[in-house]
Amino acid sequence: MNMRKFFRFIRSLDVVHSSWIFILDALCVLMATFFAMLLRSDFSMLKDADFSKMDYLLIPLGVTAVRSLIFFVFKTDRIIVRYTNTNNIFRLLLACIAGSLLLVVANVVKFAVVGTFFVPHSVVVMEFFITLLLLVFYRLTFKMLYLEIVNPSKKKRDVVIFGAGDSGLTTKRALDRDMHSRYHVTAFFDRDPAKIGKKLEDIDVLDSSQLSDFLSRNSVNFLIIAIQNLPPEQMNEITEIGLKYQVKVLVVPPVMKWINGELSFKQIKKVKIEDLLERSQISLDMDLITKDLSGKKICITGAAGSIGSEIVRQVMKFGFKKLILIDNAETPVFFLRNECFAAKGNRDILIEVASIRDEARMEEIFSRERPDIIYHAAAYKHVPVMEDNVNAAIKTNVQGTRLLAELSVKYGVKKFVMVSTDKAVNPTNVMGASKRIAEIYVQALNFHQQTTRFITTRFGNVLGTNGSVIPIFRRQIEAGGPVTVTHPDITRYFMTIPEACQLVLNAGAMGQGGEIFIFDMGKPVKIYDLAVKMIKLSGLTLGQDIQISILGLRPGEKLYEELLANKENTLPTPNDKIMIAKVRQYDYDTVVKEVDELVALKDSDPFVIVKKMKQIVPEYVSQNSEFAALD
Repeated sequence: MNMRKFFRFIRSLDVVHSSWIFILDALCVLMATFFAMLLRSDFSMLKDADFSKMDYLLIPLGVTAVRSLIFFVFKTDRIIVRYTNTNNIFRLLLACIAGSLLLVVANVVKFAVVGTFFVPHSVVVMEFFITLLLLVFYRLTFKMLYLEIVNPSKKKRDVVIFGAGDSGLTTKRALDRDMHSRYHVTAFFDRDPAKIGKKLEDIDVLDSSQLSDFLSRNSVNFLIIAIQNLPPEQMNEITEIGLKYQVKVLVVPPVMKWINGELSFKQIKKVKIEDLLERSQISLDMDLITKDLSGKKICITGAAGSIGSEIVRQVMKFGFKKLILIDNAETPVFFLRNECFAAKGNRDILIEVASIRDEARMEEIFSRERPDIIYHAAAYKHVPVMEDNVNAAIKTNVQGTRLLAELSVKYGVKKFVMVSTDKAVNPTNVMGASKRIAEIYVQALNFHQQTTRFITTRFGNVLGTNGSVIPIFRRQIEAGGPVTVTHPDITRYFMTIPEACQLVLNAGAMGQGGEIFIFDMGKPVKIYDLAVKMIKLSGLTLGQDIQISILGLRPGEKLYEELLANKENTLPTPNDKIMIAKVRQYDYDTVVKEVDELVALKDSDPFVIVKKMKQIVPEYVSQNSEFAALD
């Protein structure tokens, strides 16, 4: 057999008939027994040997017959050679132990009957180890040959793994196990002094402080972060080092997402910008939230939107009595309906396709369902769109909120939690001003009646929401660019959707009425730097593969968002992520008069509407907008 035919044979081992494996196993037993007999007789063969000529033939045949029976029972011939793993080797071990025990039983029986052994016990012991060694050796040899032929080492790309714990080891094994993996692990990095300087499956474990130097001196293609629950700050630090040396950074998913407890090679994904912007796990008062929501009828407006749908997911974790979900967008409602019914069934969930501007429809829902708590997330939120559609901003953000608030008082809603925005602080656009007017109205109404507690929550940009900057950048990068940024110095605050919604629930539970809760948004992020990092994470080079285009600020857009998050402007709460804004209280009768006049203008000329908005909110000063002429 020439080498080409041999390689073809090795490559076909994944489909070779089990009879060939059975024959190879039997040959291993024959050789192992014969060699054990030679060891037993000190290689004297027939001269001064312990065995006769026939013994050298009959004993190996007898042992092979016994072991073949065991192999048949354990189905060792069904093991596909190229997939040989520790589980397969363990099955071979059990089969060999069972075969040896059967030989011992045969020895005992024969000795009891005729006074001689079937096979000397020393041969049984030696044959066991030699047989096991040969069975494992030939399988692993064929597997390595197969892997080298279908996936040559010289074609593999070098990988380093950050994390030498269980997750790191599992990651290496996942790469080794995958037949088509083009990765070769060259080093582990860790911060644990007990692991540094050791070897993990013959791979050096280096100090994490050496990562930058190692990447600068070696041609490494991939850096895999394999530490579970790594703080985002450290994730950022490691990723920055990788990107500095044009190394693609991958991340191992949480253990809970592994398939049947095993990590698959395909589950190792690129680091996403969301991973780097996430913050440490927040601490919630679960007892307080549970007490607030248990046994309640809960209504969520804008329930199919980014924020509303996550509030739905969070609320479903608690023992609510009934969920009333309201949204006007049919297709998002369809997907929300499928998700909710898959999780809970349709028994305690009611989905209403309706607009919060429809007075008759809202009245019918409130009078029929009588909710206990309302999370009001329905709103128009995109700054440039609302700058061009002032009438829509008033009808939904102001008139719609006023309608829901009035119905809440009328039908005995205990708590009304409004989701607002940081753009309501010193607004520079129609959207932010409309939300500020809604805040003023519900806060004034709170102190005018005793039925409903009105609470406002206010936060900045949320990762992954519809129309947010990250998915826009991602689509632009996938399309080959350019990536568009409005201004090189523009900054924004970010938090994840789950974090924002958890804080909404926590703030709503602790609220006594009349508060405007603001959330700790962390450090502001420069949007230009965000775009650069996303380009690098995509494996592209700025200026060569893709460009960034500066468009100029959009109508109503700020360079810097404000949260009133300093100690002079806020009061603390038991949760260090939530603060209460110090804002002036408005006279209810004055607010009602002003808002009524504004709503009456909803179909008027935009300049007339905006002029009235600026009278209600004197701090509203337009930027990059045609309405700046009114200031």
